Amino acid sequence: MTYLALRESPLTASLILFSYFQLLDLLTTVGFIMRGVQEANPIVRFAFIMAPTPLVGLILVKALAMGMAFYCWRQGRTKLLGRMNVLFAALISWNMLALILGSV
Repeated sequence: MTYLALRESPLTASLILFSYFQLLDLLTTVGFIMRGVQEANPIVRFAFIMAPTPLVGLILVKALAMGMAFYCWRQGRTKLLGRMNVLFAALISWNMLALILGSV
């Protein structure tokens, strides 16, 4: 497969979109932390406890998520990566709504 074909594949676009969703989730999670809201995900809460700082724990969890997405990308798991993108799109939308409503 040529570089151009690889770069333009829907799977590559899904990986880029997943990366963007991870960044947005990281930012909304930091927003929640700054407002004193507890993390709901038990894996992330555990990372907060085990890491030197919550931010380091969050970055490690996001790096793990990116590793799993990269694995899906390399294996051609288009549907799985697409489902993860839908899940994170919904999660980020919920986070943004909660942050907005919490500010009112």
